[in-house]
Amino acid sequence: MINIYPYKLGVLPRSLTGLVGIITSPLIHSGYSHLISNTIPLAVMGLGIFYFYPKAAYKVFAFVYFCTGILVWLFARQVYHIGASGIVYAFVSYLFFSGIFRRDNKSITLSLIVVFLYGGLVWGVLPGLEGISWESHLFGAITGIIAAFIFRKSDPINQYDWEDEESDVPAKELEVSYDPEKNKFLDDF
Repeated sequence: MINIYPYKLGVLPRSLTGLVGIITSPLIHSGYSHLISNTIPLAVMGLGIFYFYPKAAYKVFAFVYFCTGILVWLFARQVYHIGASGIVYAFVSYLFFSGIFRRDNKSITLSLIVVFLYGGLVWGVLPGLEGISWESHLFGAITGIIAAFIFRKSDPINQYDWEDEESDVPAKELEVSYDPEKNKFLDDF
């Protein structure tokens, strides 16, 4: 009888048997706590990507899914790497850097929300606890940055009519003054 251990479906760097892990490793977790700790941020960030960047979402998902696994296979330590945390880091990185590369209000706001919610993840790209694949985190974050740059022109922002309107009164001619007796501001046109 052949014993099959689920962790053997993870990425084993620079090994032909570890190549299957590029596809299967995000689906394998060490336990329920590992699964839950990846599922919640993966769902939140995935919804963010699919809602705010619908044209690029499937391409981004495929790009970060495969590229993170390939980079781990090429450069990581010679141990099995399992879990979806590399994709989580890629999604967080993608959402953050999309705001930087796109420079539109929607993307910048989303970047700030991501920093507020998941800014502490930045420490996960450094070697730390034994049994944690910091390489998956690091390569996921790098892949997310690359994806944000590649897909920066996908999903162009919607401009509203009022954003392009010219004012009837030139800004140089506007004056605002304060009348202390009436305790209110007066607009002089």
